Amino acid sequence: MPVPFIDLARQHRDIRGDILARISAAIDGSAFILGADVAAFEREFAEYCGGREGVAVNSGTSALHMALLALGVGPGDEVITSPHTFVATVEAILYTGATPVFVDIDDVTYTMDPALLAGTITPRTKAVVPVHIYGQPADMDAIREAAPGVAIVEDACQAHGAMYKGRRVGSLGDAGCFSFYPSKNLGACGEGGMVVTTNPGTAATIRALRDHGQTDRARHDLLGFNCRMSGFQGAALRVKLAHLDRWNQQRRAAAAEYTRLLAKADLRLPREVRGNTHVFHLYVVQSELRDQLRAFMAERGIGTGVHYPKPVHLQGGYGHLAYGRGSFPAAERLGGRVLSLPMFPGITQSEIEEVADAVIAFSPSRCGAA
Repeated sequence: MPVPFIDLARQHRDIRGDILARISAAIDGSAFILGADVAAFEREFAEYCGGREGVAVNSGTSALHMALLALGVGPGDEVITSPHTFVATVEAILYTGATPVFVDIDDVTYTMDPALLAGTITPRTKAVVPVHIYGQPADMDAIREAAPGVAIVEDACQAHGAMYKGRRVGSLGDAGCFSFYPSKNLGACGEGGMVVTTNPGTAATIRALRDHGQTDRARHDLLGFNCRMSGFQGAALRVKLAHLDRWNQQRRAAAAEYTRLLAKADLRLPREVRGNTHVFHLYVVQSELRDQLRAFMAERGIGTGVHYPKPVHLQGGYGHLAYGRGSFPAAERLGGRVLSLPMFPGITQSEIEEVADAVIAFSPSRCGAA
């Protein structure tokens, strides 16, 4: 039977009425930009993450951009991050005028390798941006130890609710940045993002930056941007936040089933490292025959994804950074092997079994592929 890569309609079916009721109230109150629901969501999500302040913006990209600016990043600075990420992480660094510097990934978690970080620090290093990729937290203690005194901005855009040593991501650095793109673990009905921080001064600066630099009505003390969250997104996200832990548990249960059923397949499966609670925004396997396997799955009506086939330093728009092929071998090797299997709240046992059966049917040990 066909299995979609993601099914957002299934997620919304049970909460559609609650979302429409809250959006209707926002319309009645003319709360179209920011407003009461956005302010309430800021408080609720910051508390959920273990932070003191939340500042809602229009996207995860803006969250990263605003957080870096608020921490003083600008031209002449260097910001260290991972080459295995969505390009928005690096876009945000470049928007500040700073220079992105890459550190290769750990072969198990696919997050920044802390053992390589210390050698990358220079007097120009202003911030480090670890990426909690696919829902797996980066090793934050080791990153902190390798970069003492350097600002840490978490890219938690794929890791809503994930935990590192008992603490939720987004509360582990100087600022934590989230995307609420619809497919995320906590997704809006459109675009949205947030910065979570324990520093009131950082939060106040981001609030001004997102709203044309306003520190008070008609008082523009900073060169700002128009990055405000819409009232409708705040309304929808307040409804959805109440379901996030349940949805994450469904993702974790689906991941456990994939891992059980695919234990003997010719794949490398994702691992949840000790001390982490992985929330499986994506269930990513590795295969030497990734493209062939993906085509095989598509013939059977099974959706898959590739996140990400080419690391940022090899993308055409980032050639000016002057990294060549071979600069980050772990990230480059991973890009040619990764395949994301269907993963979303509400995926059924029969769908998981259908996916696993197709993977095993393709397995070289079963079908003679080499």
